Amino acid sequence: MDKIIHSFSDLVWSDALIYLCLITGLYFSIRTGFLQVTYLKDMVRLLFSKNESDKGISSFQAFSLAISGRVGTGNIVGVATAIAMGGPGAVFWMWLIAFLGSASAFVEATLGQLYKQESNGEYRGGAAYYIEKGLGVKWYAVLFAVLTIISTGLLLPGVQSNSIASAVNNSFSIGTEHYNFPLIGELPVNYVGILIIVLLALIIFGGVKRLGKTAEFVVPFMAGIYILMAVIIIVLNIKEVPSVFKLIFSSAFNMNATFSGIFGMAIAWGVKRGIYSNEAGQGTAPHAAAAAEVKHPAQQGLVQAFSVYIDTLFVCSATAFIILFTGQYNVLGPNDTYLVQNVPGIDYTGFTQAAVSHVFPGIGKQFVAFALFFFAFTTIMAYYYYAETNISYLIKSGNKKTYIWILRVIFLFAAYFGTVKEAKIAWALGDLGVGLVAWVNIIAILLLGNVTLKVWKDYKLKKKSGNMYFNSKEAGIKNADFWEK
Repeated sequence: MDKIIHSFSDLVWSDALIYLCLITGLYFSIRTGFLQVTYLKDMVRLLFSKNESDKGISSFQAFSLAISGRVGTGNIVGVATAIAMGGPGAVFWMWLIAFLGSASAFVEATLGQLYKQESNGEYRGGAAYYIEKGLGVKWYAVLFAVLTIISTGLLLPGVQSNSIASAVNNSFSIGTEHYNFPLIGELPVNYVGILIIVLLALIIFGGVKRLGKTAEFVVPFMAGIYILMAVIIIVLNIKEVPSVFKLIFSSAFNMNATFSGIFGMAIAWGVKRGIYSNEAGQGTAPHAAAAAEVKHPAQQGLVQAFSVYIDTLFVCSATAFIILFTGQYNVLGPNDTYLVQNVPGIDYTGFTQAAVSHVFPGIGKQFVAFALFFFAFTTIMAYYYYAETNISYLIKSGNKKTYIWILRVIFLFAAYFGTVKEAKIAWALGDLGVGLVAWVNIIAILLLGNVTLKVWKDYKLKKKSGNMYFNSKEAGIKNADFWEK
């Protein structure tokens, strides 16, 4: 079964998807005039706008909810995996996909806002909504919704919980025990997994407002502390900055003899782990974007574009620098032979903990375990919201609450299951989930690109006039019912 999962994951994440992600980001960057640079000031300003209502959350809460999905185990273990499989050059390709991907994130988030609708006193939206309303292809929207429920409700939670359990086990030796239960037999029990599902249940039964409030509090705190720790390590190793950047760029462009044999792997793993981490073009973040209360759809698009920067250029870079500055990494080459083996006996799941412990002996492992717990836990929260939103899309009447309760039970089981599985199989399932929804969503946003450009043009005109509002009919856009008022 493990071989089948790995083979299917590799098929989904073929070179075609990797280059599609890069080309899509470049295309939207050009069409929007590289807004990720020219409108950076607007992104920061809009982030703190106060527009929360009884039905919608504020831009900052939507940003935090989306960031909680973007900033997760991919920022710690994912970066380490990219370095282990693609060498230091993979870091550059993570940066590039973040820069280009921020334009893709703008497009999908703007579409999420544009085609959102009100449901049971809350705003709901996402890729399934804009596929149906924007493209008018119901079956394709249903396909995305089903794949997203499978991906975020079943396949992805286990990656995050697995990383939490691994980090805690490395730091405190709290692992999986096996017990014999009457009538059931032997089952694996992980106390960290039990803690995760108990805390998760308390939050997900509170609805989107509680999710938004929790993310608003936790995300800025955990990201800030983690980046501060990285800055301290960089300052302590300030003389190594030029050599580390030289290593990254020479490896990225096949100019380093040590890593010349894995040049293609640097691109593949950099893009793959970059997309996994920042979710740009994946179609999941628009669910959070749609929940925001804003005056214009493009405003939330800009905020979500900025969140890609925070995720990759700040948090992922922090992890990369921690690992590369301290040299606590191995790089696997062709035929499973090591090109670099600086830390024998440690796989990619332990690189970051080894690196921080190298600088802060005695507390390094515990600090990373603490950070990873909050990173991964808030990502699991976001995954639940994405899955529930697509349940709401598919089940518009009848026993919706029953289906949501079923989702909650399955979701909690999936989160626990990840804590008792091996890291390789958990990551393979996660990659499979990300790849499936990315294929469907990227095709959709390319087809809806002209619609987004109409919204973008309208935003720039309204900004010049000083009267910020949006009417979809005035912009020549159909089926955006919420914005026709």
